[in-house]
Amino acid sequence: MRAPKVIISGGGTGGHIYPAIAIANALKEINPEIEVLFVGAEGKMEMEKVPKAGYPIIGLPIAGINRSSMLANLSFPRKLITSYTRARRIIKDFKPDVAIGVGGYASGPLLLAATMLDIPFLIQEQNSYAGVTNKFLAKNAKKICVAYPNMEAFFPQKKIKITGNPVRKDILEVRSKRNQALAHFGLQSDKKTVLVIGGSQGAKTINEAVDGGLTSLVNAGYQVVWQTGKLYIERALKTSEIFKGQVYASDFIYEMDLAYAIADVVVSRAGALSVSELCLAAKPAILVPLPTAAEDHQTKNAMSLVQNHAAILVKDQNAREELIKQTISLLQDTEKQGELSTNIYQLAKPDAAREIAEEVLKLVKNL
Repeated sequence: MRAPKVIISGGGTGGHIYPAIAIANALKEINPEIEVLFVGAEGKMEMEKVPKAGYPIIGLPIAGINRSSMLANLSFPRKLITSYTRARRIIKDFKPDVAIGVGGYASGPLLLAATMLDIPFLIQEQNSYAGVTNKFLAKNAKKICVAYPNMEAFFPQKKIKITGNPVRKDILEVRSKRNQALAHFGLQSDKKTVLVIGGSQGAKTINEAVDGGLTSLVNAGYQVVWQTGKLYIERALKTSEIFKGQVYASDFIYEMDLAYAIADVVVSRAGALSVSELCLAAKPAILVPLPTAAEDHQTKNAMSLVQNHAAILVKDQNAREELIKQTISLLQDTEKQGELSTNIYQLAKPDAAREIAEEVLKLVKNL
């Protein structure tokens, strides 16, 4: 009997890509013979990150709707039709037993083609507010794995399974890696560290707040690991030049397990992946939700922690004035750090990737 073939579609941001890779890894752990093919959007970060994780990927020319310029959307129908046609060809060539959609541009045409070609598929929704693509595809999905309760507002209740968000396995093992992390980032063992992550593409408000507050952080006796995103890295490197050995700045951190290992406090956006990783790493966090996220879902993600006394929230509009003060205050308050760390770990779902992989394989068995 041949091993199952699985196709995984979606991407656009790290919040879609890394859960997808975690699911693929879990499938391979269950059965190393499983064949996995990714389908992403041309020019998006999955075309770089997925091959780095060891998986093949094919790109579609799909793009999202541009809400700020209707003229920019004139080519959307053509891209959608081309992407759907290519997706059908990919499915016919690869012959998957089952498909997985993780949200993002490429999920739409791929899972639409899967529906038309009678390939069963599962949706994985990371956020507390369902994305447009996943809501549209839900009626044809066999199973919908979610991270938050009350998702029947978006999906048929009988199809929902609460699994949590899948994260990279190395995030589960950060506690033993502090010395390795200190060496990797070139920082000092006798100082507390704040980790700043604005999502895979950076966060303008957080970057500006940190840029203006580095002197205060360093003068207070702390050190910083700062993921800036590509748009801010040049400025960040200039600012951090005078703090050699105390500030590590990079546009993207691949070794997130080491970043969490070194962190005493984390400053972060409240994307679903970041929230799930913080829960598993059990790190005291200050969350600055992206206010322009669809239906303000990042604030909803953050509030799911705040209401459980598991994180601190700073509004984006207040970040430039408040973020550094709140960060230093938390770094100084060991008792508060312990409370947040304990409470956030209670919300962790360490087996999410395997649970989702098992649901995927049930669909194969049910063929």
